[in-house]
Amino acid sequence: MSAGNFIYDLRDSQFILKEWLDMDKLLGMEAYRDYYSKDDLDSFLEVNYKICRDVIAPANVECDEIGVKFIDGVVVTPEAIKKAYQTVMEAGLGPQNADREAEGRMPLIMNAAIGEMQINASPAVTTYWGLTMGAGGVIQSFAAPELKERFLPKMFSGEWGGTMCITEAGAGSDVGNASTKAFPTDTPGLYKIKGGKMFITAGDNDIAKNFIHLVLARVDGARPGTAGLSLFIVPKIWVKEDSSLGEPNDVNTVGIEHKLGMKGSATCTLAFGENDNCYGYLIGNPPGEDGKGEGMAQMFQMMNEERLGTGLLALGTASAAYQQSLAYSKERVQSAKITDLKGPAVRIIEHEDVRRMLMYQKSIVEACRAMIMKTYYYIDMSHDSDDPEEREFGNLMFHLSNPLCKAYTSDLAWNTIAEAIQVYGGYGFIEEYPCAQYARDVKIFSIWEGTNYIQALDLCARKFTMKKGKVVMTFLGEVGKFLQANAEAPGFEAQIKMLNEAYTAYQGILGTFNGYMTSGKIHMLGLFATRILHATAMLYCGMLILDQAILAAKKLAELGDDHYDASFYKGKIASSKFYVMNVMPEIFTIQRVFEIGDTSAIDLPEDCLR
Repeated sequence: MSAGNFIYDLRDSQFILKEWLDMDKLLGMEAYRDYYSKDDLDSFLEVNYKICRDVIAPANVECDEIGVKFIDGVVVTPEAIKKAYQTVMEAGLGPQNADREAEGRMPLIMNAAIGEMQINASPAVTTYWGLTMGAGGVIQSFAAPELKERFLPKMFSGEWGGTMCITEAGAGSDVGNASTKAFPTDTPGLYKIKGGKMFITAGDNDIAKNFIHLVLARVDGARPGTAGLSLFIVPKIWVKEDSSLGEPNDVNTVGIEHKLGMKGSATCTLAFGENDNCYGYLIGNPPGEDGKGEGMAQMFQMMNEERLGTGLLALGTASAAYQQSLAYSKERVQSAKITDLKGPAVRIIEHEDVRRMLMYQKSIVEACRAMIMKTYYYIDMSHDSDDPEEREFGNLMFHLSNPLCKAYTSDLAWNTIAEAIQVYGGYGFIEEYPCAQYARDVKIFSIWEGTNYIQALDLCARKFTMKKGKVVMTFLGEVGKFLQANAEAPGFEAQIKMLNEAYTAYQGILGTFNGYMTSGKIHMLGLFATRILHATAMLYCGMLILDQAILAAKKLAELGDDHYDASFYKGKIASSKFYVMNVMPEIFTIQRVFEIGDTSAIDLPEDCLR
């Protein structure tokens, strides 16, 4: 079985959308009530499933075996990627859903469920419309009406691609060091652009007819650092007022990166204004007398969306590896059972340690899926609820969970795919089998859109103090209310006790953190931020997956063991118990280590690291 063999179980997505989340409430809101009902969800998922199976997944093989080529200055993609792109565009399951002003737009939670399935089929292919969605959203939110009219229709249709151009050779995570410049012209809002950007995902290809780059640049004379940056719409080919294409805009692809994985996704180095003839439109206002630009605030909208999307990419890839290793374990016969050494050889799924590896994958995939889908649901509520308090609550929960979704999911996806490889044994190390590709593809997601360390700093240094602590207090309040409401949940006594203890331990972590910060030990933030993020995510995932399990137990009691869905509900209960009793308890170790406060990693002189 190759990475082109599509295996995806729709049932968990259906459970989330039709049973766990209150979709009746969401779909009853003004934006959706005349267009969608819960009965429509299956049809969208099933159409998407067929496209993933028949078109996107086969392209995943060409992504890795052929990859993207750079030939005579042109980025050339395999034919299967082109076919997959066109199929998704024709089905309306790509950037069309980024148009948040369109009548009948799809809720983000529905689009996320569709997106995860597409990623499962091929994470690389989805980048060709994923970045367009984010770029289009920024233009829609901040650009002048005439610019929206000029650029958005063909971006949302998929005829044109969109990108986010931030990184430079000397300005990666430290965006404030960007050297790309913007010089005003005699035409208000039009600037001459000069500079270079690198690591631009889907920055060029032979699929779309044009590329609309969102470029962070510093207007000549603006202040240094991130505060002085502005954001510009810079098309590869100039776009006339009637949206027809004009002359090339002096945006050139210098080359593409040769990468560990994601070989079907073009990662480009772009040069702007090599011939002094590149122009772009300023989004928003020019820097004022204080030299401050609006670019970072505008770009952060896209970055926040892309961070959540990166978590979705990691989830989809980890889910694919789990499903492939599960299928293999049911077919591969090897060795007698440890409890019957003289008996016959059995399928490896019958061996205890293989079961552990499979359940480790299943529980983490389902826990992260619950966290990510809940976060998309909160975004929908923050945008579309008629209740101001509900909108604020959704926004608060999004702010806390966004770095968790990106960093925890991508960190754990690397671990779960390693277990998937281990299930295969020696075959897992062979490229003919799928998990080697998944491992190579997934690693970038802990680096993309701000490394996971940056996500951890964002959580601890920004989100914990945001709105005078209201964000983190809202999160703690949700866990506390869940524990109180489910204190007597039958069949889950041990798991509720474990979650309660983890909740207490986590509050201890926050207390220790506050003590270090108030005493000026800022270095402890850097040393423990990643572990604090993991503890936060584990507590949240533990609550969410346990909430799902309690619901699944009620459904199972209503339907009985003979019902065709009984095995699904039993699996939900088991994966929840495994996560809460085997994965989440790492919180206790983090609490203890944080209290001890060992600083040997940073106390050691650099020349001793040898």
